[in-house]
Amino acid sequence: MVSSLWDNIFKKDLQTKNITEILRQCYMFSTLTKREVKLVQNIINIRNYQSGETIFKLGEPGVGMYIIAEGCVDIYVDDFTNSKNTESKTQPVFITRLKKGDFFGELALVEESGRRQATAVSSTDAVLLGFFKPNLIEISERSPATGIKIIFRLGEILGRRLKDTSSKITDLKKALEKLRDHKST
Repeated sequence: MVSSLWDNIFKKDLQTKNITEILRQCYMFSTLTKREVKLVQNIINIRNYQSGETIFKLGEPGVGMYIIAEGCVDIYVDDFTNSKNTESKTQPVFITRLKKGDFFGELALVEESGRRQATAVSSTDAVLLGFFKPNLIEISERSPATGIKIIFRLGEILGRRLKDTSSKITDLKKALEKLRDHKST
């Protein structure tokens, strides 16, 4: 009886240490002090998902981001194709698999009433740390300096993703032009 009591205490402490470490390693929170990480840790939401469970769907309202503490998450978008009966059908198209330490959904922290741009599905049993827009607002009100650090990091992340997307679009346009030139010769 006493042994199980001590096991639970130590497991809880280990879990807290793991969450602290995951937050410290997440780019969004990596510039925060120990005290500031503790503030975030006290606000985040821990959610468990079973393998195959949908975290959110394309088009749903987005309220925040997730950090993968354990497990893997697959990201899908819909591909609209015409079926034989001429009705449009959507087919999920796999984009990427995210693993422990990765984060996703951060655009929802800054959009007024944005919609999810993809579907996220847990590909294994997973534990996710949810950091939502109300959490960011609460931190900004309780500790404006901490809120500013997080918002600057968020801006960096979104800027980097925009640059990567612009670069990919440019590469795709060049490849399309080469295909057109090749067809015309």
